[in-house]
Amino acid sequence: MASRDARRPTMSSIARVLGVSVATVSYAFTRPEKLSVPVRERVLAEAARQGYGGPDPAARQLSRGRTDTLGLLFTDELGHAFTDPAAVRFLQGLSASCQSAGLNLLLISSEASGGRPDAVANAVVDGFVVYSVPVEDPHLDRIRQRRLPTVVVDSPPDLPDVDWVGADDRAGGRLLGELVAGLGHERVGIITSTGRGAHAGAVDLDALWAAPPSVHRNRILGVAEALAAAGRPDPVVEQRPVLSRAAGADALTALLDRAPEVTAVCAMMDVLALGALDAARARGLAIPDDLTVTGYDGIPDAAGADLTTVCQPLLDKGRLAGDLYLSHRPGDPPRRRTLPVHVQVRGSSGPPRAGG
Repeated sequence: MASRDARRPTMSSIARVLGVSVATVSYAFTRPEKLSVPVRERVLAEAARQGYGGPDPAARQLSRGRTDTLGLLFTDELGHAFTDPAAVRFLQGLSASCQSAGLNLLLISSEASGGRPDAVANAVVDGFVVYSVPVEDPHLDRIRQRRLPTVVVDSPPDLPDVDWVGADDRAGGRLLGELVAGLGHERVGIITSTGRGAHAGAVDLDALWAAPPSVHRNRILGVAEALAAAGRPDPVVEQRPVLSRAAGADALTALLDRAPEVTAVCAMMDVLALGALDAARARGLAIPDDLTVTGYDGIPDAAGADLTTVCQPLLDKGRLAGDLYLSHRPGDPPRRRTLPVHVQVRGSSGPPRAGG
């Protein structure tokens, strides 16, 4: 039977052929200045003959006590990181922070792991940034068990042992509610995306009040609070489990079929709002005369669509998440960074049509 060394070259197999120490072989790859040129050339030639490419980089990094790699957990499919404009902007900011510190970024999708937290349990990283996950997510539990430096972005907002950065989404929702109420709208609808596992359809606002904090919950309740303060009835809420332009169009259609008296629709993400604009125009509705549509996030496409939206500093959010990770000091109390939001009023919002 062939020996293991015959099947898989190692530093030991190279050292044995050349009659040198394993340390000499290691130096040829990692500290060439410690060897004479002829010795190093002999080692590299024998390594090439055996098909040995050098020491395992991961093992070498671990021996130094760090990997120079930051793990980024997404709860959606991995492609979401590259297709959702808000996530893309956040990722650009985080990447810039990592690049300035010479760090690599490892993207981890809980969807790809089938809900099993092995992906984060086995990730060879120095710490984590967690991008907007449910409080009960098992990946988050496993990350916290590893006790590595961790920054949570947006959700959950109130963990006692990790740093947090996010926008004031409750305030942003209130700004939208105040805007549409101030324009004179009496009946307001909301469309939202709640993530994997949620049903498509109507949302019970009472149940939402009792639900754990989340990005979409905080935004919706902010809108509802502002409408109540203005003497308006509760908004009509329609949700979809995925975040896409098509989902926004579908949600708007279902909402208006259910509540045709609605004259303003607040989408809790800009991507949904863009789809809502598509669906509204397909129904022959004039924007904003027949229907006001607003968004949330402030993605670049919102300006091109003349969309009124709540803007949050997405790039800064990513940079700040990276900065919090890089400045982590063991034993320090967890830090919170709340980012401001503001409404950018554009042509998709206006008062309801007289007599509407």
